[in-house]
Amino acid sequence: MTKETKLAVLIDGDNIPSKYIKEMMEEITKYGTPTIKRIYGDWTKPHLAKWKNIMLENAINPIQQYSYTTGKNATDSAMIIDAMDILYSDKVNGFCLVSSDSDFTKLATRLREAGMQVYGIGEKKTPDPFIVACDKFIYLEILKPQNDQNNGIGKKSKSNLEKITPKVIKLLKNSVSDAADEDGWAFLGDVGSLILKKAPNFDSRNFGFDKLTPMFKSINQFAIEQRDHGSGRSKLIYVKNK
Repeated sequence: MTKETKLAVLIDGDNIPSKYIKEMMEEITKYGTPTIKRIYGDWTKPHLAKWKNIMLENAINPIQQYSYTTGKNATDSAMIIDAMDILYSDKVNGFCLVSSDSDFTKLATRLREAGMQVYGIGEKKTPDPFIVACDKFIYLEILKPQNDQNNGIGKKSKSNLEKITPKVIKLLKNSVSDAADEDGWAFLGDVGSLILKKAPNFDSRNFGFDKLTPMFKSINQFAIEQRDHGSGRSKLIYVKNK
C-alpha cells in the first residue's frame, strides 16, 4: 500500500447496539487507520448511558445532538454535516459509516463520488439502498459470534448464517468467468474484488467461512489451484469453474 488509508469512523449511536463496538473497531483496522472516531446521539437520554465506558475504552469522541423535534432524526443530520466537513478537510481518504439506517444512502453515494472509499457497517436489517451505496458493507452479526463460539453461543450463531443458495453460486461462477484468463483460471484476489463490486455486502463469514478460499473449496463446482509466488514464500490461489 503506497498511501496510508486514513479513515473517519462515524457512528449512529441511536441505531447501533453498543455490544458490537470492540469487534467492530478491530474489523475497521483491517481497512485502514481510524484517525477520526465520532459517535452521535443525545447523551442526555438514559438509554445511551451504557456507551460511556465503551467510548473511553475505544477513544471515540461523543458528539452531543439534542432531539429538537419529535419524529425527526437530528443525529442523522449531524453525522451528514460532519462527514461533509471532514471530506473537504482532506484529512482522510476513506469513511466508515456505522448505521443500519437507509438515511445515509445519499451520503455514501456523495462520498464515493468525491473519490472516497466508503465502508458501511450495520445489522442485517439494513436496507439494500444503503448497502449498495458502499464499496463494502459488513454485517455486525458476523463479528461477534467469532469471539463467542467458546462461550456456548456457537450453535446459536450457526443458525443465523446465510445459506449458499443457487443465487450465491451464480454470483461466484459469473465472477470467476469475468476475471478468468483464456484457460479459464482466475486469481482469487481478483475474483473477490469483482464480487464486492457486484454485491458490497458479500462476505464469506456470512456463510461460516473465515476466508474466501475454504468457501470455494466447499462448493463442488470449482477447481482450486495453488501456484508459487515469485518470492517463494507464499502461494497464490487460482480458481476455475468446473
